[in-house]
Amino acid sequence: MAHDHGDHEHHGGHTHDHGSELTETQRRVRALETVLTEKGYVDPAALDVLIETYETKVGPHNGARVVAKAWADPDYRAWLFSDSGAAITALGFAGRQGENILALENTPAVHNMVVCTLCSCYPWPVLGLPPVWYKSAPYRSRAVSDPRAVLRDFGVELAGETEIRVWDSTAELRYLVVPMRPAGTDGWSEEDLATLVTRDSMIGTGLAARPATVTA
Repeated sequence: MAHDHGDHEHHGGHTHDHGSELTETQRRVRALETVLTEKGYVDPAALDVLIETYETKVGPHNGARVVAKAWADPDYRAWLFSDSGAAITALGFAGRQGENILALENTPAVHNMVVCTLCSCYPWPVLGLPPVWYKSAPYRSRAVSDPRAVLRDFGVELAGETEIRVWDSTAELRYLVVPMRPAGTDGWSEEDLATLVTRDSMIGTGLAARPATVTA
């Protein structure tokens, strides 16, 4: 459910089992990882592979491919907005923290922006690891109370008549923002279009890159 910046409420029943940025919790997790590694229960190499996979191989690259295909293929676009999970899974992007994803369409009239007010729920299979600022208390509170100002902080100035919808990500439902396709990209391949899709544009704190700003 979308929350207008003037009307927001927490999801009382959902539980978060990840992403807490409480310092004490982080210390306990690191200590536990150390103990498990020392006792041979966890392979450090396996942890490195997992982290590297989400930071570099997954990252926002998967989401960019979803968005690019939606821009280039009208049938896929319709499928993505009617059954987001199935459309995303069909491209091979599924897994933990991505079981239920809803695609949101940005238009000149409506700009969607995602936050997790209680934690840092995030669609890992399509966006990789959440950025540090996504988990910060200032972003989580100000994205709800003054989203237009937050967007300005990210360098995004929207027209006054553009409605901003803030969506609260939960353990049960996460979101992928499909930014508007930049002008001047007619005839571009999906591969080339994907280079214009930034991580922030898929969270809603940014816009897709303009063709002139993309370096070869």
